[in-house]
Parts: sequence; C-alpha cells; structure tokens
Amino acid sequence: MADTPGRSARGLGIKVLLVDDHQVVRRGLRTFLEVQDDIEVVGEAADGGEGIERAEELRPDVILMDIKMPGTDGIEALRRLRGLENPARVLIVTSFTEQRTVVPALRAGAAGYVYKDIDPDALAAAIRSVHAGHVLLQPEVAGALLAEEGPGPSSVRGGNLTDREREVLHHIADGRSNREIARALVLSEKTVKTHVSNILMKLDLADRTQAALWAVRHGIAQ
Repeated sequence: MADTPGRSARGLGIKVLLVDDHQVVRRGLRTFLEVQDDIEVVGEAADGGEGIERAEELRPDVILMDIKMPGTDGIEALRRLRGLENPARVLIVTSFTEQRTVVPALRAGAAGYVYKDIDPDALAAAIRSVHAGHVLLQPEVAGALLAEEGPGPSSVRGGNLTDREREVLHHIADGRSNREIARALVLSEKTVKTHVSNILMKLDLADRTQAALWAVRHGIAQ
C-alpha cells in the first residue's frame, strides 16, 4: 500500500502506522493526523497480518490498530508483534466497548485503547501519551484486568524487588514515562530503563501495563 511522501520521508515527528480494515476510517485518521506538527503517518494496513509486515518494515513509534479485522485480528497481531520484539507502542482504536473485547487486547500488549468516536484532539493527545511511555486504561477495564489476576508466581517474587525498584514501579503505575520517572527520582533514563527491565523480569511480567496492574493489586499504588 502506497504511503504519502513528505514529512515522513524527512523523519519528523511521532511515526504512526494505521491498521484498520475500513478505508474510510484510515482516510479520516490520516487526514486529521497529518495536520499535527509532531505526528506523521508513515503507512497503512488493512488487516493485522499486513500491519505486522508494515510495522517490521517501517518501524513506527505508535500503531493505531482496530481489534476486529478479517484474517489476522488486532489481538493476534499484538501477540505476534510482541514475539518479534517490535518496539512500537500499540494504541487500540475500537468501536467495541465490551470489556471482554478490550481486555484481551490489553493482555496481549496494547498500551491502551480509545473509542472511534474520540475527539480528534484527544486522539492526538493519546498518541503522544503512549509514545511517551504512558499506559491508557479506563478504570472499569483496569478493574476487570485486576479481577482476572490470580496470585500467580509474581506475588511471591514481589519480595525480591529493591526499594528503588518499588519506587520505579509506583511511578509506572501512576502512568509516568521513563523520562518522567528519571526526573522525579533524579536518575538517568538509562538507569530507569534498567530498573524497569529488572522489575518485569523479577515479577515475570510482559510489559508496563501488567506491571501497573500488579502494583495496584499488591498495594504499591492506587
């Protein structure tokens, strides 16, 4: 699928890939996002399989992805992107409000979700937020995720966290990016990134979303 030349070719702004099976949705998203000074649409895909290929080729910063698509859906695409260790942050853009639809996507590694009727300016803010490392969870969905969490091995391993790692985990649960955590704790971003990796390893968690939920469930954060 052809991409629009221009700003994307110059490597400016947050690089965004659009993955949705409805062309009219992709066109609408592109039209709005291309007027943002700090966001550039680098490509499009009509299903999850094509989205994976484009993500590997284009290495976007953020992927806007629908859940329900023919062929490879958004949840399967998320799982495969995680297996490929693709660094893109995935923001689910969906018309489905049921927790049973959204929760699996978050468990598969999405950085958050928004609905397709979102205000355009709020969508741009959401893209900037997930790009900065934040996790976007609606309270009711966070509650559903927590309700599904079993004690598991992670609750036993939680005692292995250092005091500093617990501080970092608290900030992760507050939705702060590595840069913001570094400023708050007077650390380098590299040091914070190391702490985050250690936290995920010790708790046997896959990503920051799971870490934030673990922190809430175990009383480290609200």
